[in-house]
Amino acid sequence: MKSKIQQALETVFGYKEFRLEQEKVINRVLDGKDSLVIMPTGGGKSLCYQIPAIVSQGLTIVVSPLIALMNDQVAALKELGVEADTLNSSVGQAELGEIYQKMRNGELKLLYVSPERLMAGDFLNYLANFNISLFAIDEAHCVSVWGNDFRPEYIQLKALKDSFAHVPIVALTATADSTTQSDILKQLGLDEAEIFLSSFERKNISVEARSGLKRIEQIIEFVKQEKDQAGIIYCLSRKSCESVAAKLKAKGINASYYHAGMNGEDRSRIQRNFQNDEVQIICATIAFGMGIDKPNIRWVIHYNMPKNIEGYYQEIGRAGRDGDPAKAMLFSSWGDFINLKKFIDEGEAEDTFKKVQRAKLDRMWQYASAVNCRTNFVLNYFGEYRAEGCGHCDNCINPPKIFDGSTYAKMAISGVIRAKQSLSSTLLIDLLRGSARSELINRGLDRLKTFGVGRDVPLAHWNHYLTQMINQGVLHLDFSDYSRLKTTPLSERVLYENLEVSLSEFEGFKKAKPPKIEKLPVDISSMDQDLFQRLKTWRNNLAKEKNVPAYVILSNKSLQYIAAELPSNEQQLLEINGIGQKKLESFGKEILALVSGG
Repeated sequence: MKSKIQQALETVFGYKEFRLEQEKVINRVLDGKDSLVIMPTGGGKSLCYQIPAIVSQGLTIVVSPLIALMNDQVAALKELGVEADTLNSSVGQAELGEIYQKMRNGELKLLYVSPERLMAGDFLNYLANFNISLFAIDEAHCVSVWGNDFRPEYIQLKALKDSFAHVPIVALTATADSTTQSDILKQLGLDEAEIFLSSFERKNISVEARSGLKRIEQIIEFVKQEKDQAGIIYCLSRKSCESVAAKLKAKGINASYYHAGMNGEDRSRIQRNFQNDEVQIICATIAFGMGIDKPNIRWVIHYNMPKNIEGYYQEIGRAGRDGDPAKAMLFSSWGDFINLKKFIDEGEAEDTFKKVQRAKLDRMWQYASAVNCRTNFVLNYFGEYRAEGCGHCDNCINPPKIFDGSTYAKMAISGVIRAKQSLSSTLLIDLLRGSARSELINRGLDRLKTFGVGRDVPLAHWNHYLTQMINQGVLHLDFSDYSRLKTTPLSERVLYENLEVSLSEFEGFKKAKPPKIEKLPVDISSMDQDLFQRLKTWRNNLAKEKNVPAYVILSNKSLQYIAAELPSNEQQLLEINGIGQKKLESFGKEILALVSGG
């Protein structure tokens, strides 16, 4: 069997070696045992069920909530010569009949379905008539209230273990902390499953967090430095998606926007243009990118702070899926935090769910405000503990300088007390800086002793310091009282017992340096650039003709390898990563003709 799975890896997918825990998971699946796979975005989760499906007798059912991802994976599998189809709301009646006929004829290897479709009517009873070899549950965190994207319809999937006790189940997700992992196993009834936990560290992504002041100016400067590289800017609202895209376009930058308020046709067109490199940048709500396997996204920016670490880490994982260096930039402010908390508080979810989401939001804010290694913060969050710095986050590259900030803390605490604990963080800073803001004057706050005591400290610095004081418990934000600042037991110790408050200096923006990437099997630094462009043009035209994303034909990395290695025959072409037997048969002659200058 080992030779079979290696053969499938090489001849079907065109890869020479397995990554992370892939081979172990595949072997366990083929042994008929259950598994929970936690593997980062871009780590190759899909091979963990696609290869068992290819080498086994019978039909593999893949459960996914994402229509775009299902469609793309099916398109990619068909290009590889693997019989796969999907049942979702985009499938017409005629096509539906053809799929059922293929199932009856035993022609299908993989069938992708949504959880709603799988559990609707008598579909499970219908599946009992077939030889089901495996159930793969993608985005498995959706089954848990502790996950970052809980979906009630996923809970019904526990019926799979009751109805198909002999069929192995592999549950897969990119982001699940230890609590969520345990809950996934419980909710799906996977009592004897083995957990495969790959490292959460994304070594090829440099990360940095910045203050939310003057975001658009910073983004425009960043994008210009990145030249024509593909990227995603995630925004909290539809309005900000459109606004950011408009400001980028006004600067001559090739950008568009994407959100749920647009009609389906426009969303599909924009997504297709981005996948085919016709649009450089997408400004989008978090719904965008969930089903995109585009490998050459070079950067992800969060215009607003995400609501939890899981979502944030999943979203930055859409950059650098090809393994090349990528960047992630996070903007955050108290305004973001308060807006996100308001969304939670005003939602219709149960109190238990709201409590979990508030706690996760707190951790996200702590990440954005961290003065230590950000990568380790995430690793520790997911239960992968490490003390050594990562070397590719802003805090590791340029560690913050710590000083005794007790004087600033006393100013802030005194201001809160003298204003009778009635100030927001913004208003407190205005008080300390002696602002002429009308609200201060009208309330008589300009007559307080603390008015203007911190006028020599710039606004951005005060924001930076006050955030740390709140994180350290020196002051408390009372969300139940319109996010007003209140004192804590530590406040009294600072004022009356000279408790020292250590703060990090404000240093502006600390750009993370590109991470060190392991040496690639092929040196692409000296590739034939003209040939690479010809290959891209050929691939993009073919993708349009077939109506599939360009990377389904061949990834940029495979094209770069071809332009560097200059294969002159089919055997040499087969040595290129990403080219298996089916792609050799389909495109080999055309590629070799392009290489030879034909």
